[in-house]
Amino acid sequence: IVLDPHEFANVMGVEGIRYVLESGRGLPLSAYVMLSSCVPASSFESPYRVLTADDLLPLLEHERVLGLAEMMNMPGVLQGDEQVLAKIVATQQHGLVVDGHAPGLKGRDLCAYASAGIMSDHECTTLEEARQRIRLGMWLMIREGSAARNLDTLLPLVKELHPPRVFFVTDDRDPQDLTTRGHIDSMVRRAIALGLDAVEAIRLASYNTAQYFRLYNRGAIAPGFVADLVVLDDLDTFQVESVYKDGALVAQNGKLLVDVPTPASANITGTVHIGNLRESDLRISGKDGLVEVVGIEPGQITTTHLREEAPLRSSEIVADPARDLLKLVVIERHHASGRVGLGLVKGFGLRKGAIASSVAHDAHNLIIAGASDSDILKAARTLEEMGGGFACVVDGEVQARVPLPYGGLVSPLPVDALVQQLHTLDAAAAELGCTLDHPCMTLSFLSLSVIPALKLTDQGLIDVETFTLLPLQR
Repeated sequence: IVLDPHEFANVMGVEGIRYVLESGRGLPLSAYVMLSSCVPASSFESPYRVLTADDLLPLLEHERVLGLAEMMNMPGVLQGDEQVLAKIVATQQHGLVVDGHAPGLKGRDLCAYASAGIMSDHECTTLEEARQRIRLGMWLMIREGSAARNLDTLLPLVKELHPPRVFFVTDDRDPQDLTTRGHIDSMVRRAIALGLDAVEAIRLASYNTAQYFRLYNRGAIAPGFVADLVVLDDLDTFQVESVYKDGALVAQNGKLLVDVPTPASANITGTVHIGNLRESDLRISGKDGLVEVVGIEPGQITTTHLREEAPLRSSEIVADPARDLLKLVVIERHHASGRVGLGLVKGFGLRKGAIASSVAHDAHNLIIAGASDSDILKAARTLEEMGGGFACVVDGEVQARVPLPYGGLVSPLPVDALVQQLHTLDAAAAELGCTLDHPCMTLSFLSLSVIPALKLTDQGLIDVETFTLLPLQR
């Protein structure tokens, strides 16, 4: 696997990256890392600390570091920001890969972005975007995650052109999907079901990926290649019968056959601090007229920029569940600064209560959507008490909780137990009227200030198209 540890990097700084690298030792798989390029993702987000080019430079020498992870700071690249370019140049000087992130970028801007040394993009949601990247010689990463699903849309391009610079990625996939649908293997099954030749689908999941990351002795079964093998029942259903790592059998019939070391958990707990937050901190003064609203797009991590008539009560903007308008709150949690971003969101369907998450890309501050300030505050306090996680609250009572004490990001539980907690959480949200399959996964992306169109951070409402802070009302 190749991963970007920017979740832990945003919560713990360089030590978060080192923790992930150390946790990857001794596993029955090869865990490679791309160094987190944008901590924070933009100046509108507030991580534990900012990571500079000098912070990353020593890690470029690590044997399991393959390059620089997705360069989300598109304006920084296009404007020639010194820190941004220093990270790219240092990576190139080490002969490593530079991943891209270019949602909606096109024309001259896309050309400039690619010419800076950016090699790939996983944010394509349309065939035209994918064609533009292929034409420029960029690598197209076809993404199929839990919140963003682009495989069905983009696969026709592969079937038409069979371009060599294409491979599969998942970006973010939650434990429920991992245990039921699978990981990259599920993308292969889906591609075959959509009519792609099985051998080509496997190539997009293995050989092409290895070529991009310059792992030239992996991704194929041939003399001189590492003997990391998957044995299948047949090519049509792509059901995995057994797995070999370095020539040794490590898994069979869905069961792991080797012991896995438990990573150290010291210094990665107790990361949620919100200070003396009060209900009054959640109030929004307002007036008659339109208000900016974050609109959820089901199946995507992009949002729409809506304007709705402001729901007012005594000159205060409030949630209006009857119109599917909830209050959206982001609370800085690394330094208990008291900074709170306030807005409205449409698309959850909650009739009452609140749902909350300490997984909130990319700075992972607390993000909460709710129908009442009292439930929002209760949810925030619940996350702090757990050391992070997910929670569903109604009428001051916690209906479901999923503790994620490691950085407010990760659970120490076995995956089956974690999945059961997540099912309980989703069911509790559904009881309150939520219409989304995995509401906390959707919620977690509403603070990502580099994905269009409208997002909320602890600093306020962000118009991603113009990269500016917006007032809630004009």
